[in-house]
Amino acid sequence: MVGVAVWKGKFGVVQAERLLWRAGFGPRPGEAQALAKLGLHGAVHSLTNPGAERFVGPAPHDEKGFPLAPYDAWGHDHLWWLDRMIRTSRPLVERMALIWHDWFATSNDGVGSQRLMLKQNDLFRQKGLGSFHDLLVDVTADPAMLLWLNGGDNSKDSPNENYGREMMELFTLGHGSGYTESDVREQARALTGFRYDWTDDGPANFRYDASYHDKGVKTIFGVNGRFTWRDSCQLCVSHPAHAKFFVEKLWSYFVPVPPDNATQRALRKLYVSSGYGIRPVVEAILRHPAIFDGPRLVKPPVVYTAGLLRRIRRGIDTSDWVWLDAMAGQQLFYPPNVGGWDDTRWLDTATWRGRWWIAQAALDPYALDPEKAGKPDNAKKLVASALGFWHEPPLERPTRHALQTFAHRALGDAAGTDWKKQQYPPMVANALRHLIAVSPELQAA
Repeated sequence: MVGVAVWKGKFGVVQAERLLWRAGFGPRPGEAQALAKLGLHGAVHSLTNPGAERFVGPAPHDEKGFPLAPYDAWGHDHLWWLDRMIRTSRPLVERMALIWHDWFATSNDGVGSQRLMLKQNDLFRQKGLGSFHDLLVDVTADPAMLLWLNGGDNSKDSPNENYGREMMELFTLGHGSGYTESDVREQARALTGFRYDWTDDGPANFRYDASYHDKGVKTIFGVNGRFTWRDSCQLCVSHPAHAKFFVEKLWSYFVPVPPDNATQRALRKLYVSSGYGIRPVVEAILRHPAIFDGPRLVKPPVVYTAGLLRRIRRGIDTSDWVWLDAMAGQQLFYPPNVGGWDDTRWLDTATWRGRWWIAQAALDPYALDPEKAGKPDNAKKLVASALGFWHEPPLERPTRHALQTFAHRALGDAAGTDWKKQQYPPMVANALRHLIAVSPELQAA
């Protein structure tokens, strides 16, 4: 990509695994090895152009064996999407849907309809790698968003500023970047006209009614015109501040440190020249050296959960993942506010407990019974067995040393007592599996 730096180092299994975490939910067994054989460019292309979707693994169900009811049962919307993250053959498509869910943060606390939230979720999936302008247009008219930010209560007689303000501040330009309070008011006028009806089943028949639209002249960003809601979207995307905002925000979902000035300029140029295309910018980011030689990126709770389950080929078989992910700070379809989730809280003292329990819940069905299981009483072999259980995650030397030290000391405590010699090895094996699951390398990638 002209002007955008590209990783020139080795693209092996370790690099492929990091790419699968940044652009998805981590590898299933063997996926990182297969991706590495494609080379960097082939690997990125396979992720951004994945073809028809296939689902790998057992169909989801609750703890009683019943199929999920994502439109109706509490928490089943979360389970339904988590299942897609685990079983999909198009991980980047689902990861982009998660990004847009955070970018255009909409909560069912305000919408009150799992059906409408899932409809919006499908919009993110269908348009997530296309044109940002088209995505913004569709989000603006989306029923869940119309309810969430009062777009359906915005008429020429009573303009509502909520969506117009957030469209500029959070979705397209950034706080204080090139717009004024006057622009907020004028955008509200331009966005008038959406309506819906209240029925016994809740809000329905969402539509645009020109008779509710303010047809007068508006002044937005210093330009006069009889602007409509579509013009509002176009004015924001073509604003001089938009490309910088878009590139920096999209970059932040893949790389935990800001792009340097040269990368920022090159990505902005690529974005604008592609007609506000999302896919070209994502591809350039995924090939950038910062992906592979930069600092680790902390995994959001649902990415962490999906990744653990993908790694051990476990499907959705319990509803516990809803409250566990919420405890870790992230329940899907319920972002805390219109600004989305605060990723600085993914590993704080409040949410860490949830991550520990997520690891425990993932491992519970595979726990070794100290009364029955026989395991070698050799620390090195126990560590190797635990790493094999997780299909050889790329742990760094300090982590491997800590695991070896723990196993050696724990087995040392069993010396001289027959029952300890029998039961300690499987107990240590269970503990090693858990410690690997909560290691720095599996918490961040």
